[in-house]
Amino acid sequence: MSSDTPTRDTALALLREFNQNESLIKHALAVEAVMRHFARKRGADEEKWGIVGLIHDLDYEKFPDQHCRKTEEILRERNWPEEYIRAVVSHGWGICSEVKPESEMEKVLFAVDELTGLVTTSALVRPSKSVLDMEASSVKKKWKDKRFAAGVDRSIIEKGAAMLGTDLSALITDTILGMRNVAEEIGLKGSVAL
Repeated sequence: MSSDTPTRDTALALLREFNQNESLIKHALAVEAVMRHFARKRGADEEKWGIVGLIHDLDYEKFPDQHCRKTEEILRERNWPEEYIRAVVSHGWGICSEVKPESEMEKVLFAVDELTGLVTTSALVRPSKSVLDMEASSVKKKWKDKRFAAGVDRSIIEKGAAMLGTDLSALITDTILGMRNVAEEIGLKGSVAL
């Protein structure tokens, strides 16, 4: 059975088919933008990386107890390429999946998924409510306060940074830069003029 390369439109329609929660949609758009940023920086396939970021939490709203496994099933039914499916499943490594991130794309997704949530929360408590004027130091100030964005597992971000061989500040900076590209769409333009 051959698989067709999915388009962004196909991925976005699929995301919206399984998700109505706007916060989850914004998270998907943020992760997509960060994945695209990293792909450009690394000379990789920006479209592929972006689509993987866009659909990584496809099943989370409707099937939270089957996270990653249900997405794998949905994508297989729709004949998605194995590389996309494996990347999506690997972002849940150690939480809801035994598939360890191995490719560069998989490692980046694993590292930035939780981090986009911490960046978002950090931006929303700023006077500007924006990522456009935010630096890594703002996120790092909040890092140590475990009550701040308590749902964000910082150990996953640290593990992801180690897998990528990068330090935390660089990973945070690149995540912010990626999110700036979609600041308006994800509600983080705030009061900063573009």
